[in-house]
Amino acid sequence: MSNDNNKMKPQDRRFATKLLHFGAEIDEHTGASSVPIYQASTFHHHDIFNPPQYDYSRSGNPTRQALEDYIALLEGGARGFAFASGMAAISTTFLLLSAGEHVIVTEDVYGGTYRLLTTILDRLGIESTFVDMTDFEAVKAARKPNTKAVFMETPSNPTLKITNIAETTAWAKEHGLLTMLDNTFMTPYHQRPIEHGVDIVLHSATKFLSGHSDVLAGLAVTADEGLGKRLKQLQNGMGTVLSAQESWLLMRGMKTLKARMEYSEHSARRLAEWLSGHKDVTAVYYPGLENHPGRAIHEKQSLGYGAVVSFDVGSGERAKSLLSKVQLPLVAVSLGAVESILSYPAMMSHAAMPKEVRHERGITDGLVRYSVGLEDIEDLIEDLDHALRA
Repeated sequence: MSNDNNKMKPQDRRFATKLLHFGAEIDEHTGASSVPIYQASTFHHHDIFNPPQYDYSRSGNPTRQALEDYIALLEGGARGFAFASGMAAISTTFLLLSAGEHVIVTEDVYGGTYRLLTTILDRLGIESTFVDMTDFEAVKAARKPNTKAVFMETPSNPTLKITNIAETTAWAKEHGLLTMLDNTFMTPYHQRPIEHGVDIVLHSATKFLSGHSDVLAGLAVTADEGLGKRLKQLQNGMGTVLSAQESWLLMRGMKTLKARMEYSEHSARRLAEWLSGHKDVTAVYYPGLENHPGRAIHEKQSLGYGAVVSFDVGSGERAKSLLSKVQLPLVAVSLGAVESILSYPAMMSHAAMPKEVRHERGITDGLVRYSVGLEDIEDLIEDLDHALRA
């Protein structure tokens, strides 16, 4: 007979195995090979003096709980939380801060995060300073007496700059600062920030984790239980939760994360190298390129380079011409799907940034962002080459 004490625990399994065997993959009541969708708003109290684990779906739902435990396992954290969108996850997490407090933020951060900080949280008295986090001295110089947190995005969106995670978190801990990191581009397959000292990891799970352009979702993972309790209070109080249906869809997508990321990254490296030699491309941003200034740091904290390549075609006119002539990728907002997606940050993801602010951060009018999907890379290159030449 097998000894239960000798069974391999989920946290001890390798990543590819964790994706499929995460603890709730088989329904304990029926043996079903999929987490049930508990499409319920409320739950019966069999004993009013002993409330059940679940009483109201805003506060907790078994399907959502399975997803939350799943992402906590993958990131190596204590608690996971599922939100209605990536921005819901980020917004809720920022509300760990109070009026009068200050946060240091990656300067070329996602446009939605920039908009939140500069048009909403500033009205609530939460201050922010945007700095080039490739310059550690600039990070340190940005600290003020009321600084309480550091928000990192590495690689950054869309210029793929690299922040030294361990260096930043070690300094933050010396000063009692909370650290948050948007891990959307790398996913826990390539990068696990909690292992480098980060307190809270965030995801727009709409992207690579879902992978199929059919789910809107956000995830957060806390490194310890104390932070988990505080974030749970905010999630429940604000009601920014993910539905049971979308929790199930997201779990289904996450099962193939490793296979999708490996294939897309292989293609992205090929695309970046090809673009680097193209006469009509003035700059290419991808951590896997030998000349990427942050490559050495990235390789110390990540296991891969990701599937997003940004490049500059020289002008807004040329960028718009390119977008109108490609045939294979979706020309759309978002990234991280099975189909390739070509985006124009100046009018899409970073439209909320004033033009002068975008240009200061290297987000020019000629910059486009290519999220490489699962198509044959040679077809993608031929399509792109034709569009560039045209």
